[in-house]
Amino acid sequence: MQYPFLTIEGNIGAGKTTLACMLAKHYNSKLILEEFADNPFLPRFYKEPDKYAFPLELFFMAERYKQLKEMMGGRDIFKNNVISDYMFTKSLLFAKITLPDEEFRLYQRLFEIVNPQLVQPDLLVYLHVPVKKLQENIRKRNRNYEQEIQDDYLFRLQNTYMEYIKQHPIRSLIIDASSADFEHDPSQFKVIVDALERDYSIGQHYMALK
Repeated sequence: MQYPFLTIEGNIGAGKTTLACMLAKHYNSKLILEEFADNPFLPRFYKEPDKYAFPLELFFMAERYKQLKEMMGGRDIFKNNVISDYMFTKSLLFAKITLPDEEFRLYQRLFEIVNPQLVQPDLLVYLHVPVKKLQENIRKRNRNYEQEIQDDYLFRLQNTYMEYIKQHPIRSLIIDASSADFEHDPSQFKVIVDALERDYSIGQHYMALK
């Protein structure tokens, strides 16, 4: 694969971790997975979002920064590529939705201090999945604290991701995964692998899994 640092992104329940793991195995790449389960504020946030949004997002940003800084700083010489299931900018996108204006401005200032210190992805792969299917996936994986996630929250996240991708000069591949089952369908996974062999210019590029 020609992209040294590949990031898989998507909404909650889009399948980004599954795809990142499959690609890392296929390419024998170093794998970086978000350690969301270590965030003690996550279950509390879904019950009382106004009370726990700021510590939740601050904890996520600190942990993502620490993880990316450590793992990208010591690349395995036998594994030249790195694949992650999140981009650091995710911190800012989620905070934009969860935080009130004054807290978001403070959060944004902190983000802008640390973000330039990190390596940015060479290619962002975004899995676009309809909210109805996201909710089905969330129910299937059965994490207790996720079961109360509302459609509106998922719609807002989806829109925030797309606005960011369209407004920033990044190299992105947006995959319509409405009918995706790449975990169990080898032909779909091959389509993704073939797509990653292409040389993409800066901007948005689109494909669909059928």
